[in-house]
Amino acid sequence: MRLLLDTHVFLWLLAEPERLGDRIASLQDPGNQLLLSAASSWEIAIKAQLGRLNLPDDPKRYVPDRMRTIGAEPLAVQHTHALAVADLPPLHRDPFDRLLIAQARDLRLRIVTADEQIAQYPVDTLMI
Repeated sequence: MRLLLDTHVFLWLLAEPERLGDRIASLQDPGNQLLLSAASSWEIAIKAQLGRLNLPDDPKRYVPDRMRTIGAEPLAVQHTHALAVADLPPLHRDPFDRLLIAQARDLRLRIVTADEQIAQYPVDTLMI
């Protein structure tokens, strides 16, 4: 299964895996493909710069290093993904999450998240 990690799930998997509970088995299953969107890298970079996210390393090193650690593959943001956000009902105000939802819908991915607002959209979701 192709699993798109919500930004907080990516960060928890690395720093606080106990927060993932039983679902961590799905993330460690070699039969599943883990994906991290460029939108998550963008969110991490912005929050780190604003001082709202403390990382042990510069985001330019932290994100790719940790992606390799967990075996996550990069997912580029395409124009079709960005434009598909306009088709989503305004249930969620976070632009990063809306982009992840649009990507998941377009590419038929399952989003791994703890955000209950994401589950309100017609998108395959694995709740943490």
